[in-house]
Amino acid sequence: MTAGIEIERKFLVIARPDRTPDKVHKIRQGYVARENGNTVRVRDKNGKYILSIKTNCAGAGRHELEWEITQEEGEILFASLGHAPIVKTREVYKAGGLAWELDIFEGDNVGLIVAEVELESENQQVDLPEWVGPEVTGLSKFLNANIADNPFSKWGITYQGLVERMS
Repeated sequence: MTAGIEIERKFLVIARPDRTPDKVHKIRQGYVARENGNTVRVRDKNGKYILSIKTNCAGAGRHELEWEITQEEGEILFASLGHAPIVKTREVYKAGGLAWELDIFEGDNVGLIVAEVELESENQQVDLPEWVGPEVTGLSKFLNANIADNPFSKWGITYQGLVERMS
């Protein structure tokens, strides 16, 4: 098990980086339980199954607990979901000394691209790469747990329109 505090900022992307990503991951994930901002998530990341529990904590971060589970356990949890799994490709780019993760969504969320960067502290200075657009940190609509229930295809807006509206 790994445990820690997750402090992240989220942004829309105005253009994909013009270089090859440092890493690429295929991700399928879903939410087994959600209550009062706490979540239990199952994730298949490149064939590795992970069970995560995220809970609220003081400040800007969230407690995050993770366990690797078997494929069989993971598929049992995926079968229990009350929503279609979120499917995305995660491209990781190093920029400004930080690892930026671009989630390029598929399925009912195709067209949505969100950049995330994890920080050491909530006051950490971040130099934004030129391809990063409007910040959406703290907007619950952009939480993956909420995207599972209200996918981008139901938002009634194009991605370009969303970027313009949020700018």
